[in-house]
Amino acid sequence: MNANPRVLILTASYGNGHLQASKALYQQFIEQGIEHVKIVNLMKEGHPFINLITTTLINTSVRSSRFGLDYYGWCYYLTRETKQTALFQKSMTYLGQKKLKELIQEEQPDVVVNTFPFGAAPEVCSSMGIQNFTVLTDYALHASWLHPSVDKYYVATEELKQQIVFHGVNKERVEVSGIPIRQEFAMESSIARSRKGNLILIMATDNSVNGYMEDMISALAMFAQFRLVVICGHNEKLRQRLLEIFATNPRIRILGYVDNVHEWMSQAACIITKAGGLTITEAIVLRLPLFIYKPHAGQEKENALYLSSRGMASISNSLEELVSNMDYLFRRPSLYEEVRKRMADMQRSQAAAHIVSDITHRLAREAIPLSI
Repeated sequence: MNANPRVLILTASYGNGHLQASKALYQQFIEQGIEHVKIVNLMKEGHPFINLITTTLINTSVRSSRFGLDYYGWCYYLTRETKQTALFQKSMTYLGQKKLKELIQEEQPDVVVNTFPFGAAPEVCSSMGIQNFTVLTDYALHASWLHPSVDKYYVATEELKQQIVFHGVNKERVEVSGIPIRQEFAMESSIARSRKGNLILIMATDNSVNGYMEDMISALAMFAQFRLVVICGHNEKLRQRLLEIFATNPRIRILGYVDNVHEWMSQAACIITKAGGLTITEAIVLRLPLFIYKPHAGQEKENALYLSSRGMASISNSLEELVSNMDYLFRRPSLYEEVRKRMADMQRSQAAAHIVSDITHRLAREAIPLSI
């Protein structure tokens, strides 16, 4: 192995979490002195047309789920315990093999890191003698992440580790590291200890929120002690509509894409969001109580159920339930602080640094020649 190893990070654009986790790892590899690091969106670069089709299929499934037509949710639960019947996962493995072999020949990596369950990665890496590591970006296990040739898994919780071990993986190959987030959130975590936020932060970046966001904001305006900040991301159509509707209300601020979401989160009293792995991890690190509204079937719903069972998130399926749950927490300061304490006990703000250090130390150990 090279003294300064070459690292290839594989990701996908099916949701923003995989990309953000990859960027967090990239940031840490560079900070720890690794010069040759590359992030590759394997499906987008290898098969752009198929990537477009599958991305559109997932997005359409999310929107149509409101009418009971949730293809993605059905597939997730149908294949949760075994991926053998998952057409999507089979295609990911088959289609990714050729492109990955080309990438490896071009980049000559010493290690490959997966932030998306590409079955091709452990298969190809194992056949070529390259170490590969898998970083799970959710709080629930799906069979698509499991592969006998993965050298090591990095997971969010002890429960996830035990589930993977139950599936026959040696416990030494599973590390409870937390989910990697950007350094900006880790730096804000110290500020979050003494937060007395005066705003409710609403994440409206998902197109599926368009149908109810106006009603949600109107309902939450009852909390007169708080300002409302809505982040629409690239959902420009929604941003423009909300700006027109709430232009005269000084307590409501509508934003588009922002690159300082960590600062807004550090000022908030709570966050209303979908249950993507990265967003809820960021909230946990910042000790920001979570209100999850209508989680999508699949990993988002499972993430939400896990955090709810740990007393860190509230799940609502109607606006009346959401307002009631929020009012219940706000009227009980001691419970509010207890929720934040549970988050503080669980948070792993240095997950990215931990993962990168563990990988580089492992590579360094294996590079030391045996003495005779």
